[in-house]
Amino acid sequence: MNLKAVLEGILFVVGDEGITKDRLKEVLNISLEALEKLVLEYKSDLNNEERGFFLEEYNDNYKLVTKKEHADFYKKLVTIESSDTLSSAALETLAIIAYNGPITRVMVDEIRGVGSTYVMRKLVLKNLIKEVGKSDLPGRPLLYGVTDQFLDYFGLKSLDDLPDLPEEKVNGEQDLFTSKYKEEI
Repeated sequence: MNLKAVLEGILFVVGDEGITKDRLKEVLNISLEALEKLVLEYKSDLNNEERGFFLEEYNDNYKLVTKKEHADFYKKLVTIESSDTLSSAALETLAIIAYNGPITRVMVDEIRGVGSTYVMRKLVLKNLIKEVGKSDLPGRPLLYGVTDQFLDYFGLKSLDDLPDLPEEKVNGEQDLFTSKYKEEI
């Protein structure tokens, strides 16, 4: 089995969160020395100008990142797709962050039920959300919040101006005493 290919797949799957050396050793079932050799070989492969990624290491945490020299193309991709309009996925993600922020990307994913990495990157590039810190959760994931530009875009003075969310229904049923539907007597 080609462990470099497996390593690349793992790095792709973990995305922005990255993966620690210890977790990689555990998943690949190899020694620290073997992992370090594998990582050096993989970094050497990525160093080729025909590749679009490089392997970054932050505090024993590995993740794939795009090469900085290609950044203009990635920015262009995001700005070409839509200039001022926001997709329903972007609006949904913004609402989750506005009402629940600061919040991690994984928490947004859990609420939406789908991955939000791409949408959140677009929102960061549009300056509607930003990194506001790091969570105390394991791995110290990034926390996101809305920006002043978000408030301006939606005509809000502060997050206190957001409309109240409707009350949740309990088990799909509303309280009979507060229902807008009245029984005829």
